[in-house]
Amino acid sequence: MSCAIVFCEAGPEGMIEASLRTAGLARRLADELVLCGRELPGVAAEQARQAGARRLVSLAVPGYAPRGIARALWQLAERLGASAVLAAGTDHGNEILAHLGALSDEEMVANCLAVERRGEGYVVTRQRWGGSLLEEAHLEARRALLTVAAEAVAPASSPEPEPVGEESFEPSLDPADLSVTASEQREQAAGVSLASARVVVSGGRGVGGPEGFGVIEEIAEMLGGAVGVSRVVTSLGWRPHREQVGQTGTKVTPELYLACGISGAIQHLAGCQSAKTMVAINTDPEAPIMSRADYAVIGDLAEVLPALRDALAERLRRQ
Repeated sequence: MSCAIVFCEAGPEGMIEASLRTAGLARRLADELVLCGRELPGVAAEQARQAGARRLVSLAVPGYAPRGIARALWQLAERLGASAVLAAGTDHGNEILAHLGALSDEEMVANCLAVERRGEGYVVTRQRWGGSLLEEAHLEARRALLTVAAEAVAPASSPEPEPVGEESFEPSLDPADLSVTASEQREQAAGVSLASARVVVSGGRGVGGPEGFGVIEEIAEMLGGAVGVSRVVTSLGWRPHREQVGQTGTKVTPELYLACGISGAIQHLAGCQSAKTMVAINTDPEAPIMSRADYAVIGDLAEVLPALRDALAERLRRQ
């Protein structure tokens, strides 16, 4: 019986949706699905059951130590005889599986959209150049190491979910595996993660300065969303890097992406192109993002955003 392991990341409300989507792809590659992660919340067991997993494994790795987590995954995969190890194509997922590839001397394939078994190997379709083209590649490996692009597949669901066996796995780690451990600060008061937000309101250079993000924050809060920014905003020091959307920031997959004063360089579009609906507000009708948006508003942010805020406030009052 073949086994696929999915490393799952945890958020405020359980395992993140990107991890559950990854589980959806993993189920097609093996007979048994095993989910694992660090500091998994109590709801994770029910999520694993609904995803059709047979096991939920808690990795005993102190802190976010990418190499330590990778070694734990390697040892778990060896113990279970896993044919594939997968993670979501997030910053953490890509980092950990890259370490796993280095430790195991096996190839890691990132940003996969589809994978199928073919003979002794795999045929992989993946995004390249920020999603501007697709590549079909043949992977011959003892064990497939894959990260899955956001929105590539639907979240895993089982029509007849069975009970999940919960266990803890304590790997044998070298001191070097824990030499680099990162700490994270969750500073968004509303608890809305940029990576999983269903609404993202982003601002670019056109916002004019740090003070221009006040109304963007108000709109994001009204819509139950998160604030995003373009790379130039972080370079100017107006907002923190954790809010950056783009190829070198966070790739988002919201139902609504509202781009305010963003020109739409390809690096930024690589981070938001999976949005279900994109609305762009800009004074320049020729800005690249205007041709990619579902709805384009040509106007001054100083006029459009306050009007939008007031209209949302009025609608909320009526509800």
